[in-house]
This record gives sequence, C-alpha cells and structure tokens, in this order.
Amino acid sequence: MALSASITRDDVVSLWKERRLAFLQPSYAPSRRRTRRARSRTERCDPAHSILKRLFDRSVASVALVFLAPLLIGIAIAIKLTSRGPVFFSHARYGYRNHRFHIYKFRTMYTHLCDISGTKQTVDGDTRTTPLGRFLRRTSLDELPQLINVVKGEMSLVGPRPHVPGMLAASVLYEDLVPYYFHRHAARPGITGLAQISGCRGTTAKSDAAINRIDYDLEYIERWSLWLDIKILVQTVRREFISGNAV
Repeated sequence: MALSASITRDDVVSLWKERRLAFLQPSYAPSRRRTRRARSRTERCDPAHSILKRLFDRSVASVALVFLAPLLIGIAIAIKLTSRGPVFFSHARYGYRNHRFHIYKFRTMYTHLCDISGTKQTVDGDTRTTPLGRFLRRTSLDELPQLINVVKGEMSLVGPRPHVPGMLAASVLYEDLVPYYFHRHAARPGITGLAQISGCRGTTAKSDAAINRIDYDLEYIERWSLWLDIKILVQTVRREFISGNAV
C-alpha cells in the first residue's frame, strides 16, 4: 500500500488545533541540503531516528525477556495443555514506513476458529477465544512475545500499535476513513502507545473512536521524548498487566 503523497495541511481537519503539525506529510527521504545541525536536531526529537530510543528499546526488551522467561515458559506450557495448536500466533502487520513484518503473540484462540486474514476484530464474549486466551487478553500477557519483535528492531516498546493490512474502521478501510492514516507509520509500531493508555483500545466499529486513535498516534510522534515513553510504559504496566483492564 503506497503512501498518499497528495495530502497537505489543508486536506485534514484535526480534532485538536494544537496537533496541526502532526498532519503534515512526513519527510521519509531527508534532503541532501539539510545541514548536519538540522539532522542532529531531527534525530533527537524524531522517534524513528533516535539512537537513544533504539538503545532503550532493545536494552529493556532484552532484560525483560530474560527476567520474564519463567513466566513465558509457563504460559507456553499452559497453552499446549489447554488447547490444540501452536503456542504462538504470527501474522503480517504494518511496520515502519509501511514495511510489513510478522508480529508474535501467544495464541489465544482455538486454531480451527482463527481468522486467517486477521481483519475480524475480537469482541467481548468472542467464542473463538479459549478460556486461557481470555485471561491472557484481559491481562495483556498475550502481547509479551512482541518483546522479540522489539529486539529484532521491527517494533518499539512504545509507538502506534501495528495494524493488520486491510483493517476496517466503521465498516470501511481505515485509510479511507482517515486520509492521513499512513502518517502513523512514520514511527516504528509499539507494544503499547499513547492511544492505548488514553482509552483508545478495543473495537474500531465507531468512526469517532477510530479517528481518535489515529490522532493520538500522531500526537505521540509529534510530542515524542524518552521521558514520554517511560511514562507510557509505567501507565501500561499499572493499567493492564497489574489491574487487568485490557480489552
């Protein structure tokens, strides 16, 4: 899916005036005429180019994989004992600059009921989900294998959540509902993000909720700092892994 190069500031109406800069077409190919000083400034404030963010992501993800190894092994054994099929679920998602990658999750559905396309969203009381899978989803423990994606450089700890190509929002393609949709791919996708801690989780059946989610993603890219990443991670652990408020 190609980026829409025709979108300009005047083509988009933001829900928040202070977010206007986030709706400009990202500069994917830096100009040769940019000064070294300008490039340095961009690398400090752009999550996609920040060396500090990549070091932070890979260091924390590596330590977390080692620390959580007993838990990950325990979950894997429980999945094998409670339902037939593989331990992990892998599916193609949009990544940085629209490049696709395979995301890793613990399998939470019965194998014969899984949606191969990945476009059918899970809802409350979904009969495709196993009893253990419902617990893993409620506590977000099914997302932990994505730490492997972070170590591989395909994802970040914090960023816009990776979507399935062809994902629907309000019964239409997400990119048709939100003209500036692909701007969110100017940063690596994250295990969690500003949208998630702001309550924009779950179904995208309603257009307002779907648009708000993209606006939060773009606000994150515009406001990014390492301190913001840390705050989002702390809130994610408190709200989802500890309180079990994930959808």
